[in-house]
Amino acid sequence: SSSSGDESLRDKRARILSRGLPKQKPIEGVKQVVVVASGKGGVGKSTTAVNIALALAANDSTKEVGVLDADIYGPSIPKMMNLKGNPELTPKNLMRPLKNYGIACMSMGFLIEETAPVVWRGLMVMSAVEKLLRQVDWGQLDYLVIDMPPGTGDVQLSVSQNIPIAGAVIISTPQDVALLDARKGAEMFRKVDVPVLGLVQNMSVFQCPKCKHETHIFGADGVRDLAKTLGLDILGDIPLHVNIRESCDSGQPVVVAQPQSDAAKAYLKIAMEIVRRLPVPPA
Repeated sequence: SSSSGDESLRDKRARILSRGLPKQKPIEGVKQVVVVASGKGGVGKSTTAVNIALALAANDSTKEVGVLDADIYGPSIPKMMNLKGNPELTPKNLMRPLKNYGIACMSMGFLIEETAPVVWRGLMVMSAVEKLLRQVDWGQLDYLVIDMPPGTGDVQLSVSQNIPIAGAVIISTPQDVALLDARKGAEMFRKVDVPVLGLVQNMSVFQCPKCKHETHIFGADGVRDLAKTLGLDILGDIPLHVNIRESCDSGQPVVVAQPQSDAAKAYLKIAMEIVRRLPVPPA
């Protein structure tokens, strides 16, 4: 009958699909992986990833934290974390992360010249991501924050399917154009069974440093409205502040440079909210 034929076709499809997906294998020494993602570029994702990593460590000094820069074409973690040079190799031929502010960091930016463009096709990019995931000696980390490239392409899928991810954090500005892509990012993680911990509304409000008047340059509550639509939490709001940009550009992120500032406190709160939503880590 046609119904039994349909059923066998569905079974066959399911078998092929399950064969095609790689088995998820944890990164050795890493307890929990948190990915920081955005649907589009220019929304402050890398700045947020770096400050979240520093805030995770600042909130609990017993925790070891690392950052993996998965943006192959535009790595920005080396500059933001004030790190240069090539990683040393262990006797097992694994790369040792570079370290600053107590955070272990690995990036494509450590393996190529700072000004050299990465002119690669997809397969070479996937190979580089695989190396960054599997050929790094992280030691023992409680949290590895992965700064994803913008979008919902090969790198995002590869990372999501290769390693178990404890949760994803979506960064967006309140601007309609950014929100469209942020929604796609959240839906992509849901499709590949990665729990979305919540959204961060970046560049939420600008306060004039002279008269203290507040202006919602990119709109007021766009990310809050999107979170409601998707049934997700807002982890926090980060203001549009010149100090956040300047501190990251100078390699001294605001969480370490100005820990008492409102901007640093916003990141510390977001890090606390992330930890609250993470599953209990393996022993």
